[in-house]
Amino acid sequence: MPLLTGWAKKGLFEVQEYVKLCGALGRGVTSRPFYFRDIVEQFDAIGVGSLTVVLLTGGFTGAVLALQSGMTLDQFGARSVVGRLISASMVKELGPVLTALMVAGRVGSGIAAELGSMAVTDQLNALRALGTDPVRKLAVPRVLAGLVMVPVLTVISDFIGILGAWIVTVTQLRVASSVFWNSIVDALFIQDIWMGLIKPVFFGFAIVSIACHVGMRTTGGTQGVGQSTTYAVVAGSVAVLVLNFVITKLLITLLY
Repeated sequence: MPLLTGWAKKGLFEVQEYVKLCGALGRGVTSRPFYFRDIVEQFDAIGVGSLTVVLLTGGFTGAVLALQSGMTLDQFGARSVVGRLISASMVKELGPVLTALMVAGRVGSGIAAELGSMAVTDQLNALRALGTDPVRKLAVPRVLAGLVMVPVLTVISDFIGILGAWIVTVTQLRVASSVFWNSIVDALFIQDIWMGLIKPVFFGFAIVSIACHVGMRTTGGTQGVGQSTTYAVVAGSVAVLVLNFVITKLLITLLY
């Protein structure tokens, strides 16, 4: 029982510290000073740096989804409507979620390791001693980059996924290209596009803010940095999956 109580207290304390960080992020975004150079650097690190893994994930996901769904739809003589399934799956669910998980693995771990190393070597305290707020200097640029670049990466992933599905549909399933694209256009509604664009904004904030929180609270030397990196990836990935359900439920209620 004492062990369970201690675990609950520790969990509540971490939630409290995370909420405090979110409040500090809000103040950092809406008041000076702004570190524009750091923001641009993070846009490049998070956005451009994650482009390769997002392209590969989106392309092969769309291709295998077309291959599998085509075999299933053949049982009902509905191979020609494979584009409907691809567009709905990629734009509303697979594109945002898989992109966020890839970003959590690549960016979340990198942020936690970088900030964790700064924490255990007292670089964060050195910034405070020089009159610089570590949240404004380190966390705010990364969170802004996550908010902007994760939706952009999701759009790219959706497009590449549909392109990969088109290649498989035309070459392997022998469906006419015009039939595939017309099926996609007929299946997509504006509500689907909004859902596919709103989700990544929340995913990006959750991934980067959790990584910053974990990294800046790292203790225990190099071993602590490794643990923080693991925690950041696991917590970010779980947050993406939980948020995906909650936001989907909310958007279905509001948009449909």
